[in-house]
Amino acid sequence: MEFVNIKDKKEWQYNNQFLQSWLWGNFQQKLGRKIWRLAIRENGKIIVQALIIKNQLPLGFSYLYCPRGPLFQDNYNKEGLELLINKIKYIAIKEKAFFFRIEPLEKIDFIFLNRKIPSIQPNQTTIMDLSLPEDEIFKKMHSKTRYNIHLAKRKGVTIHESDDIECFWDLLKRTTKRENFKSYSFVYYKKLLDCTFTKLYIAKYKNKILAAHLIIFFNQTAFYVHGGSSREFRQVMAPHLLHWHIIKEAKNMGCNFYDFWGVDEKKWPGFTKFKMSFGGEKVVYPGTFDLPFSSFWYTLYKVGKSIRY
Repeated sequence: MEFVNIKDKKEWQYNNQFLQSWLWGNFQQKLGRKIWRLAIRENGKIIVQALIIKNQLPLGFSYLYCPRGPLFQDNYNKEGLELLINKIKYIAIKEKAFFFRIEPLEKIDFIFLNRKIPSIQPNQTTIMDLSLPEDEIFKKMHSKTRYNIHLAKRKGVTIHESDDIECFWDLLKRTTKRENFKSYSFVYYKKLLDCTFTKLYIAKYKNKILAAHLIIFFNQTAFYVHGGSSREFRQVMAPHLLHWHIIKEAKNMGCNFYDFWGVDEKKWPGFTKFKMSFGGEKVVYPGTFDLPFSSFWYTLYKVGKSIRY
């Protein structure tokens, strides 16, 4: 086995997760973050690869983050992962990073998996199969959801593709305050919408924008990663029609899946009930884990976070 620092996009082989894609690495660089595209090669083939992102902390410290990765050629390879971790430890010293955060797609046998933390990316989602005929996709939805889609059409709700990031930001701020979850900065969403793999869709009623969804299209999957809505005119069910429009458009674009991105009955009961009413299959990931490189600074970091929250 040998370590490889990937510089050529053609060598970046496993692109089934947009958070581990070459494009996502480019987006992180646009945000001013340092990245590494690391891989382990065996017999001429890459068996493990990982996009690593440096996240800055106070006092010049940082941590290294691998969202939805590392990715393995076939099955989990412990020896390959250990070699990768050793390289990450070396990078951590140079970058003053005192822990490594990992979000594997599958269960892996590694010592730091006893340090599970609250998930950064949602560790549960619901995914719709868009390879089915459109009428079958519609039939799999809850009867109330189908009714609400028809209702929104009758009421005159219209759906449009848009570049109005300010409107999206306004709706998102209202939603995060109402539902008690965090958002990124305005600049983050503006730069994300500038990416070629992202589209913004809005639902309008009586010339007012009631809902806006930021969708990432990647590897034949449409990801509903960010969205906001207004309480005004709730009775016209604009978000239902907005999702249905995007689902149909994603299918017409050749997508095989529609990923609602985050569900959790305890944390977001309202969101979860709404998303699952569209009839997708629930998927659960192992979670988020930390590998501390310095016990002292990691403990101090955890204490500081607990005080802040």
